[in-house]
Amino acid sequence: MSDCIKLLPDIVANQIKAGEVVESPSSVVKEMVENAIDAGATSVTVNYVNGGRDLIQIVDNGRGMSPADARMAFECHATSKIASLDDIYALHTFGFRGEALSSIAAVSQVELLTRPHDSEIGTRTLINGGEFVSQTPVATPAGSQFLVRNIFYNTPARRKFIDKKEERLVQDIKREFRRVALCHPEVSLELMNNGTTIYNLPEAGLAERIVDVMGDAMKRHLLEVDATTTIVKIEGYVGRPSAARRGGEHYMFVNGRFFASTSLKRAVLRAYDKLIPEGAEPSFFIYLTVDAERVDVNVHAKKTEVKFADEEAIWQILNAAVRETLAKSGAVPLMDFEMTECVEIPVAQGGVLYPEPRATINDNYNPFAADVVPRNIGVSKAVGHEFDVVGDGSSFGGTMPFADMNFAGDDGDTTFDIIDVSEEEPLLEFEPQSAMPQAITFVGRRYATMLLGGRLMLVDLVRARERILYDGYMTMLGGGHSVTQQLLYPERLTVTAEEYDLMEEYAVDFAALGFDISPVDSCTVEVYGVPADATSERIDTVIYSLLQTLRTPQSVVEARRESLAATLAHSESLGRERLTQQDAEQIITQLVASGKLSYTPAGKQIMAEITPEDMQSKLG
Repeated sequence: MSDCIKLLPDIVANQIKAGEVVESPSSVVKEMVENAIDAGATSVTVNYVNGGRDLIQIVDNGRGMSPADARMAFECHATSKIASLDDIYALHTFGFRGEALSSIAAVSQVELLTRPHDSEIGTRTLINGGEFVSQTPVATPAGSQFLVRNIFYNTPARRKFIDKKEERLVQDIKREFRRVALCHPEVSLELMNNGTTIYNLPEAGLAERIVDVMGDAMKRHLLEVDATTTIVKIEGYVGRPSAARRGGEHYMFVNGRFFASTSLKRAVLRAYDKLIPEGAEPSFFIYLTVDAERVDVNVHAKKTEVKFADEEAIWQILNAAVRETLAKSGAVPLMDFEMTECVEIPVAQGGVLYPEPRATINDNYNPFAADVVPRNIGVSKAVGHEFDVVGDGSSFGGTMPFADMNFAGDDGDTTFDIIDVSEEEPLLEFEPQSAMPQAITFVGRRYATMLLGGRLMLVDLVRARERILYDGYMTMLGGGHSVTQQLLYPERLTVTAEEYDLMEEYAVDFAALGFDISPVDSCTVEVYGVPADATSERIDTVIYSLLQTLRTPQSVVEARRESLAATLAHSESLGRERLTQQDAEQIITQLVASGKLSYTPAGKQIMAEITPEDMQSKLG
């Protein structure tokens, strides 16, 4: 029997191996930008054509390469990052395998222009399908410029696989670009599509970089996370519970490297238990610093999967750090008595992360006394996705503005069940001829009293305004005339592919409500106008709330419009600035004129009668 096992030629082996490293044009962008940063670049520009299939161009101002290095860089397992096996366990660079350039060159046509900063002349190197073509001197700026053309031109099966929608390829490139950009805010980065700028990110701080990448909508929702222990240092930002929605942005980095971990993602999400609607997720940007010898990044060629030696402890620390951040914002209590099987967390010296609370005892406290009103305690009664909260507004060592408290679910959570208010039994009935408001008095920042039909009434002005807005929006959606207020400067919003599709599908409804929105590209829109009653400072929050509503399919057009009108009315009633006596008079007059005095679209009571018996019980 003759021998049948043979060693594959290097070119064939590289083309096969390239499938692990180079799946699509986005893989090229990831590897090349990471290489540029490893080379000390402070400025990197990426340009692509036809979704990266025809050209990917990466220009950096890094240290550049000598002619010998420019030739050697395309050989398999050629790297400047490590010299021995031990170096793998003390990595401070993105790359280290020496596979990226050889894999990319094996399935494309590559041109490299490079010059070290201490040289006057550079080098031009050509590689086609993994085969060296030529190397010549050339005048070029210091740094490196890679031009990757016709990816997978020599592997037709792979080429056919990526010959799909250009939009999908573009989304993948943007995703990889964003990951690197969020990981290195100290580097100036630019992404271009056939010469047209998509992202232009100057050097910035971490928070500024997050906003630059994710859009201004993220600015008002970021809460800082900061915890240092002997096991891990945690930095970054998480989103407010009120901003949670389907498809939140999730980014985790360890030692300057993006990674994905279902377990640690769950540690973050667990901190939001019972704070956000089912199906919604908060955005988060978490940066871990761990001893390089306690984390293994050499798990897979893509280097997005890592293993931690202390994963259980890191899980607990991360969860506790996020909970503390949410507690400082007033979202959750600082102490959790339901935690079990917790590991002992060695906290770094120099200050305790979680101070021990002081215990106090009130020997005279009688819970059955009629005049007892608990302080600093929120008693909640679930109503769908909403909560009724009683208390005095003080919490966690600070004072929450009275108008900003979550009264009957009116603040923050815009997800609620819409009831058919047209069939709801009227809470209050008045004779038409006597139903004229009198003696309107503004009290308590969002409340007013009035005489109506000889009866003293307490009115929740925020809910009353919500009811008025709802009726107006329903008229607009039904074919009435909408009024748009044009913005002085358009507001640019970053949206997901799903959100973009929803805006396109329901463009008529957005226009009917008074929005003037134009697409920029598949993940960006610009808002030029908003409904006349809307507050322009909260455009992003309002639109994201509407998109959240549209994610739940409605087979009946009228039901969808009711949901949109209710969501917009709820958002705009909360966006109102401090009310005044004049506001109270205007809102009550409009409410009484409408004849719909009892309930908001979510079934919340708008007003209540103050009877003589109520007064007597208060005065004793």
